[in-house]
Amino acid sequence: MPDSRGQNSYRSDPAFAALMSVYLPEALRPVIEPQLDRMGALVGDRLEGLALTADKNSPVLTLRDRTGAACQRIEKHPAYVELERYAFSEFGLAAMSHRGGVFGQPDALHPMAKYALVYLFVQAEFGLCCPLSMTDSLTRTLRKFGSDELIERYLDRLTSQDMDELFQGAMFMTEQAAGSDVGAVETVARHEDGGWRLYGDKWFCSNPDAALAMVLARPEGGGAGTRGLSLFLLPRHLPDGSLNAYRIIRLKDKMGSRSMASGEIVLEGAQAHLVGEAGQGFKQMTDMINMSRLANGVRSAGLMRRAVSEALHIARNRRAFGQKLIEMPLMRRQLAKMHLAAEQGRSMVFHTARVLEAADRGDAGMARVLRILTPLIKFRVCRDARKVAGDAMEVRGGCGYIEEWSDARVLRDAHLGSIWEGTSNIVALDVARATRREGALDALLDYLRDCLHEVEPDLAQPLNEALTRAAALMRMVAGQEGSPEPHETRRAATALYGATSGVFLAWEAAQLSQGAAAQDRTRLARLVLSEKLAARGPLAPAMPEPDWLHDLLLRAGGAEEPSSPRTGDPTP
Repeated sequence: MPDSRGQNSYRSDPAFAALMSVYLPEALRPVIEPQLDRMGALVGDRLEGLALTADKNSPVLTLRDRTGAACQRIEKHPAYVELERYAFSEFGLAAMSHRGGVFGQPDALHPMAKYALVYLFVQAEFGLCCPLSMTDSLTRTLRKFGSDELIERYLDRLTSQDMDELFQGAMFMTEQAAGSDVGAVETVARHEDGGWRLYGDKWFCSNPDAALAMVLARPEGGGAGTRGLSLFLLPRHLPDGSLNAYRIIRLKDKMGSRSMASGEIVLEGAQAHLVGEAGQGFKQMTDMINMSRLANGVRSAGLMRRAVSEALHIARNRRAFGQKLIEMPLMRRQLAKMHLAAEQGRSMVFHTARVLEAADRGDAGMARVLRILTPLIKFRVCRDARKVAGDAMEVRGGCGYIEEWSDARVLRDAHLGSIWEGTSNIVALDVARATRREGALDALLDYLRDCLHEVEPDLAQPLNEALTRAAALMRMVAGQEGSPEPHETRRAATALYGATSGVFLAWEAAQLSQGAAAQDRTRLARLVLSEKLAARGPLAPAMPEPDWLHDLLLRAGGAEEPSSPRTGDPTP
C-alpha cells in the first residue's frame, strides 16, 4: 500500500503556491511562503504522527485530586500539548490577525496568511483547530465590542505565543433546549454585589477549561427571544487564582475531534463581564459565530485536500489488474469528482479571506458580500467534505478502514463541519435570510459580475447565465418574488454556491493569466458548469472524458514522493 508519509503537503500541491500569488499581498509572500513550506513538511510527517497519537488518547476529566479536593482538571495527552505548541506558539495562528510580531512582521497579517496556514495544519490535525479558531474569533469579538478595560486586561494573553502566558478561548452557547434555536437560551444573568453572575446549564462546550469563554445569557427582566440576550466574558479563574463558580460535569464521547475536549458545564453564580450593550448579545455573538463558520469552512476545505491528496497518491502508485489505478477510466472519474469539490471549496474560502480583509477595512459592500459567502461556505463546503473523505477512504480500500491510517479519522472529523455553528438546514436558511433582509445577494451578484469582467467572454457568458438562474431561484425561495419556498432552500443555496465557486475559479485563472495552473483553473470552472449547474437526466447518454483530465489529475497530485519508504508504527 503506497504511503505518502514524509511528503511535503505544500510542495505536493502545486495549485497552492499558484493561488498564493493571487491571494497573498505581494510584499507578504516572501514572509509567508517559507512558513507554508515549513508547515507542509511538518504536516506530512511530525504533525501527522502527533495527530494520530492524540486521536487515540482522548482528554480525561479529573474532578478530585488524590486528597479528595475538587480540582476540575482536564488531562491532555502530551501529543496534543505539542500540537498546541506548534499552532499557538511556533506559528502564532491565533495571534497573527490581531497584533504585529508574528514572523517578525510589524503589523497584524492579512487574513490569507492565517487561513493558508490553517488549511495546511488541518490536513494533519483537526481537533485543535476548534480551540484555535475560538481563541481567534473571541479575540476579534472582544476587540470589536468589549470595553477598553477588558481589552487591556486580556488581549495580550489571548494573543501570546508563550504557552505559559496564553489564554485560550471558547464559546458556551448551546443548551439542551437551545441548540439552533438560540432564542430559547435559559441561562440567567443576575446583577449581584456590583457585578454579573451567571446561572444555568450549557450542554456542549468545546475547550471547556479555556481561560476565557464568550457566553450568551438572559439578564433577569431582559425579555424573551434573541432580543433579550446579552453577551458575557467568562473567566475560568478569578483574580485571586481560585476557580470561578462553574463546574465541568463530564466530557463528551464524540465521533470525531477526539483529541480535543468537549464537555457540559453548570454555572453556579459564575462571575462574568458584560460585553458591549445589554440586549445586543445575539448580534455580537453572531460576529464570533460567523468567523467560526468561516474557519469551519477552511478546515473542511483542508480536509478535502488531504483526502484528495491521499487518493491521488494511491492512484498514481498502486497497481491492480496490470495497471496503475489512475489509468482506469472509472477511477479517474471518481478522482475528478473529488478533486472538483475540493477545489471549489478552496477557491471559496481563499476568496472569502480576500473579501474579509476588504470588509474589515470598512468596505460596506464587501461586508454584505461576506455576510452571504460565510453561510454559503458553511453549508456546502462542510457537506462536500463528508462525501469526499468517504470516497477517498474507498480509494485506499480495506486499509482505509484501519485506524493506523488517517482515512477513518479524517472521515470522522469531516462530519463535524456540517453540525457545529449551525446545521445544514440552519445555514441554508441563513443564506435566504441574508438575501431577504440585508441585500446580501444583490451585493454578491454585483461583485461576481465585476469578477467576470476579467474573465474571457466564452467562459464569462455561461457563468453569468448560470449565476442569473441561481440568483432567481434563491430570490424565489427567500420570498423576494412571491411567497417563500423554504423547502427548496438547500437546492437554491447549492446552486448559488456552484455558480459562485465557478466564477471564483475562472477569476483565479484570469489572475494567473497563463501556464498550467491558469489552464487547470479554467478547466475546473468549465467542469462546474457541466457537472454542477447543467441539467442532465440520470438516463442521459454518457459524456466523453476530456482528453486533458488525466494530466490535470497528475498535476493535482504533485510530483514529490516521500524521501524514504516508511514502515512500521507511524506514531512519533
